[in-house]
Amino acid sequence: MAKKTIQPTTLSQAEPDEARDVTIKGDELSLASDPRGRVAEQFRGLRNSVVALNPEGAPRSVVLTSSVAGEGKTIATINLGLALAELPGTEVLLLDANLHSPGIEEKLGLPRRQGLADVLSGSCPIDSAIRATSVGGVHVMGAGNLPDNPSQLLGSERMRTVLGSLKRRFTYVLIDTPEALRISDASLIGGIADGIVLVVRLGLTPRHQVEQTHNTLEALGGNVLGTCLTGAEEENSYD
Repeated sequence: MAKKTIQPTTLSQAEPDEARDVTIKGDELSLASDPRGRVAEQFRGLRNSVVALNPEGAPRSVVLTSSVAGEGKTIATINLGLALAELPGTEVLLLDANLHSPGIEEKLGLPRRQGLADVLSGSCPIDSAIRATSVGGVHVMGAGNLPDNPSQLLGSERMRTVLGSLKRRFTYVLIDTPEALRISDASLIGGIADGIVLVVRLGLTPRHQVEQTHNTLEALGGNVLGTCLTGAEEENSYD
């Protein structure tokens, strides 16, 4: 099935508490729909691995990307965020940096509002782009109004400044990006983030494409922490 294209529109700013009353649900969001299930435990294992790579407990920004579309990176971003928020004192921001075909708000059942692109362009304050969700410790910033040239915004010095500001507010900033082989944005953001998790769906992407993605991300300054395997008998693994 072809991926739905989000048409440009004019989005309004979010009401401060509008997302608090929207229950996070959906079979794919295992931490919400089946928190005692096997898949939820797999994401807790992924969480523990990410936390173990950050023994000093400093705020961290982590990009989640994939080689091609359809590998489950948006769902993985949300599930990892829900798992991280289970840890006491942990504040998580789900940041949708896919300025081509954003999906985090839709998966959370939230209306699209002004977000990252508007913050980067200077038309929306950071505070107005962040919404607290119904899950304690989990916040979201959507992609916002989609620009004509996403790379120009994402590769700007303003992006570095905004990311630094978000890291001062949140324990973890999880950044959902477009697929890395087709669109360069993941490499742009990966180069300034603290780490990258490569989401791979079993049976979808040839091994050589996964290796090509890994090598490209690292060659452009990214720190690839490991892979999150989806669609397998052991649903999600991290290495």
